[in-house]
Formats: sequence, C-alpha cells, structure tokens
Amino acid sequence: MALSIAGSDSSAGAGIQADLKTFSALGVYGLTAVTCIVAEIPGKVSRIEPVSPRIVREQIEVLAKNFQIGAIKTGLLCSANIIFAVAKTIRAIDGRRAPRIPLVIDPVIVATSGDPLLEPAAIEAYQKALFPIASLITPNIDEAERLLGTEIKDRRAMHRAGRELESKFATAILLKGGHLAGDHALDLLFAGGKVVEFSTPFVHGIATHGTGCTYSAAIAAGLASGLSLKEAIRRAKKFVTESIARHFRWQRGSDEIDALNHSI
Repeated sequence: MALSIAGSDSSAGAGIQADLKTFSALGVYGLTAVTCIVAEIPGKVSRIEPVSPRIVREQIEVLAKNFQIGAIKTGLLCSANIIFAVAKTIRAIDGRRAPRIPLVIDPVIVATSGDPLLEPAAIEAYQKALFPIASLITPNIDEAERLLGTEIKDRRAMHRAGRELESKFATAILLKGGHLAGDHALDLLFAGGKVVEFSTPFVHGIATHGTGCTYSAAIAAGLASGLSLKEAIRRAKKFVTESIARHFRWQRGSDEIDALNHSI
C-alpha cells in the first residue's frame, strides 16, 4: 500500500487522482490524505482551498493505525501549517515503526501553467520540517532553481545543482530535467555521493499535465513493492514516458488538451 498526501485536482490529471490511477496501474493499493481542493483544468488553476491542518493530520493518523503503509509520497501541501502538520505526523508514525516508511517528496511549488501554488513561508517550512525526513526529493528544474536561488540551463548546471541539493538536504535528490531543451528527457539521481542518469526520448508536441505527480507516485509504488530506489525510479521513468506517448486528447473550444493515460 502507498499513501498520497496531496491536493485534489478537479480535472483528475494531477494530484491525488493521478496518484491513485498510478498506484492502481502499478498494482499497489492507494490511500489518500487530502490537503486542499484545487479547481483547475490543464493550463489553468482557478482556485485553491486548503483544508485544516488538523484534518490532514487525522487522515494520516487513522490510515497509519489501520493499514500497513509501504511508502508515502507528498504532492501539493498548500501551506506552511499543513507542511508542519504532515512532518510532525510522519515523524510520530516512524517513531513507532522500524524500518522507517520511505517518504518521497514532490516539492510542488508552481503549476505547469506557471501559477504559483506555495507562499515563501511554505517553501521555508519544506526545508525546515519535511526535507530532513525525506527518502527522496524530486524537484524539477524550476523548483530546484527556487530552492537554490540559481539558474539551471544545461546538464553541467544540473550536476552542480543536484550535488548542492544533496549536500544541503542530506538526502537523495532526483533532479528532473524535462524542462530543458533537447531530444532526451534527462533525470539525475544524486544519492550517497554518486550520480545515476535516467534518460528517455523526449515526446514532443504534447502539453502534459500531472507528469510530476505521476512520476513521484510511480516511484512510491515501486518502493512500496520492495524495489530499490534506483529500480523504482527506472520503472517510474519508463511508466511516465509510456503514459505520455499513449496520452488521450480532448477538445476545449478550439484548443486540444492532452492528458496522461495511466492504463498501461
């Protein structure tokens, strides 16, 4: 079983809806703790309504008491108070368990559309409370730039940034390079002072929505199934690439919208 702690996406292309589809496609039972409700469609975030930190905490606690959780992933956590509540609750759960539950953090800061999703105080809360207990953090280029305050324009800069993030947060970092120009989508895993590359052909001409959610959920599903971190990432990378290639498309007025197809 895997637990997603994330927001609800009304278009079902990202957030907990995407996570549940991914868990199911990879043979893992999915649990959820909802942090906020997001009124959105691909390309536009209309409104975000957070739930209370208390109900976030109680969702996690009741699930941990009644289910054998094999991995946890976080997505949009919405506010500093929710981030602190999630971190405190997970620490309490891990204090009662051995070994710790693997925790994959997708630091959702900005939507694919460019809409900001977190305030500066929440980004600081990530770094202070949640990153120190992570098994893996999965920033994309834009998120890594915000965490480091520097530009990342090429592979060399990715290597520098990844090493700096691993040193700064003392945990494994999967730096996703899909936002860089090129014929291949390159991701770099920084773990234990070593770097592992994961590369697949870039699928051009598709405006995706929810790839980061799907990727981190697929990694969590792999860890919950007993895969090593590298094996979980390799399978997740393949899963996301195939999902993009087998996307479905629908019309919105004169626009064509793409979404991932998780049924593979």
